[in-house]
Amino acid sequence: VLLVLTLQTAQAQEHSIQSPDDILAVTVSVEKGLLYYSVDRLGVPLINTSRLGIELDGRISLAKDLNIASTDRNSYDETWEQVWGEKRYIQNNYNELRINATAGSRDVIHFSVVFRVYDDGLGFRYEIPDQSNISDIVIIDEKAEFAIEGNPTAWWIEAYQSNRYEYLYEKSLLDDAANYTHTPLTMETGNGTFISIHEAALTDYSSMTLRRKKGNVLEVDLVPWSDGTKVFTETPMMSPWRTIQVGDTAGDLVTSYLILNLNEPNKLADTSWIHPAKYIGIWWEMHLGVSSWSSGPDHGATTEHTKEYIDFAAEHGFDGVLVEGWNVGWDGDWVANGDQFLFTTPYPDFDIDDVTAYAASKGVRLIGHHETGGAVTNYVEQMDDAFAYYNSLGVNTVKTGYVAHGRDIDRVDEKGSIRRETHHGQYMVEHYRDVVEAAARHNVMINVHEPIKPTGIRRTYPNMLTREGARGQEYSSSWGSGNGPDHTLILPFTRLLAGPMDFTPGTFQLVPSEDEPENSVQTTLAKQLALYVTIYSPLQMASDLPRNYLENLEAFQFIKDVPVNWEDTRVIHADIGNYYSVVRKDWDSDEWFLGSITDEEGRVLRAQLDFLDEGRQYVAEIYADSKDAHWDSNPLGFRRFDQLVNSRTSMNIRLAPGGGMAVRFRPATAEDITRLAESD
Repeated sequence: VLLVLTLQTAQAQEHSIQSPDDILAVTVSVEKGLLYYSVDRLGVPLINTSRLGIELDGRISLAKDLNIASTDRNSYDETWEQVWGEKRYIQNNYNELRINATAGSRDVIHFSVVFRVYDDGLGFRYEIPDQSNISDIVIIDEKAEFAIEGNPTAWWIEAYQSNRYEYLYEKSLLDDAANYTHTPLTMETGNGTFISIHEAALTDYSSMTLRRKKGNVLEVDLVPWSDGTKVFTETPMMSPWRTIQVGDTAGDLVTSYLILNLNEPNKLADTSWIHPAKYIGIWWEMHLGVSSWSSGPDHGATTEHTKEYIDFAAEHGFDGVLVEGWNVGWDGDWVANGDQFLFTTPYPDFDIDDVTAYAASKGVRLIGHHETGGAVTNYVEQMDDAFAYYNSLGVNTVKTGYVAHGRDIDRVDEKGSIRRETHHGQYMVEHYRDVVEAAARHNVMINVHEPIKPTGIRRTYPNMLTREGARGQEYSSSWGSGNGPDHTLILPFTRLLAGPMDFTPGTFQLVPSEDEPENSVQTTLAKQLALYVTIYSPLQMASDLPRNYLENLEAFQFIKDVPVNWEDTRVIHADIGNYYSVVRKDWDSDEWFLGSITDEEGRVLRAQLDFLDEGRQYVAEIYADSKDAHWDSNPLGFRRFDQLVNSRTSMNIRLAPGGGMAVRFRPATAEDITRLAESD
């Protein structure tokens, strides 16, 4: 009987699998030696027939002359707890189809394509097991396609540009998008379904971009090494997951945890030292030209100046103070001369022992900084010592940086020659992971700027807290052209689907002053507050100068109160590039927080507060735009008031052009109820 079943399986060249609630269906088939898949959603085509496979060097193809030898099926359902996150408990429920295929007729190579199908999307990857006729693998191309049904609207940034991921998003029909785009690539189909294509568990591999072919077919395009090769690896090999997230609304994409679910569980035995935090820092003033990274009379990272920031952090309840420019190497053109950085040598005017001891006495920690200028070889030589040095000083969080453009990351090859690599090829993918693992050995949390995009690795290494990887707030400083009122309305549905972002919100100086240049922060004050809820990061910065917060303590109170670790997240309104409202429940209390933002159009939205506990009264502490607020003409227009609410309340959210609203919902005391009842 077993023999008959095996023969029947081998002869069957088409196989289907459905998601747990039969929402998605994936069909895999072989036709004329080519492997294909397609995806339907509730009976409607989503991904039309699309190729699968990879090409190896030595004329070895795992993309043609293929046969399906057998299949395996599996179902899985668990609920796991994050170490920290935007949702504490996550359900991981999928059906799996493993296609065991063979390539070639003489030297047969065995490999598998594995599909995990969820109700909110799917992932597939390639696996090549150990076998006698192949060990070292050189991938020269990957043939996976996404043949998108119709011509959806897409939100995208172009790949292979000199400034990495740091561009404003474009919106167009898919057939008008750039030929090469980064992921996540988010689309809205003609029938209103939302799709986002990305990858998960990017490990020992090159990152994926998407090449647009005819007929709105997108093909995986791997970022190459300097010699053109895509990936060097060996058996047993597992590629990253290619992911497709799907929802009826844009908000469904935000609350999909598919990418996290496709990563391995936490590998760190002890996570007690890992904790989300809020911080301030000597950083924004450098962008404004108030102080400098380099040493000299304008040096920002001095002992005394850092103590001023520590005092402010201690008084207002911040966990950390980021100090950039403290170590030798910032003088001159540090972008071109990153090999001059020394990561355990402070400038003479920065007594790091004194500073860290002073911070500890105030209940604050220094947040370290490792800028490399793209000189990765120099950093690798010092990295382990640098983390050990920080650990000895009580510094448990480090911001890393890789400011270099295009293909400008240095690598020394096996012959001792200097090669130039990109931020997003396999060389740097492996380097970024090495940094996370090295930091974990020294109990250090990481915030990466100029990073590889997130792919859910934070589940496996929860000391990987946050990263940049998009245009952040610094583009609204004096050297930037601004981000536009709609930029933060696109990020939650594109870049942030991949993982947390260190956007660094909280700018209060929205109009020119005598000693600060005019900026291009194209929001209202209330919108700056709302960003702490709408843009998720377990490490949130209050980016502005302390003096600007002291001038508006009423608004600053929200930044002090808002958590950075959440038990639950729910989307209330979601229209990509136009408006967005989200509520999040504090991990450590019964409080909820709402953030609502809009583009250059003013709006009135309505929110049903049914997320609150039934039968319980809450005080809504509301931080809102004034009636005459406007991102351009009156960005400081602001009002603060309280309202008594419960789960049956329907709240008006009035948003000025370019504006926002931030709300803290806390359980009401008897005194609150009396006070607010009298005020009504």
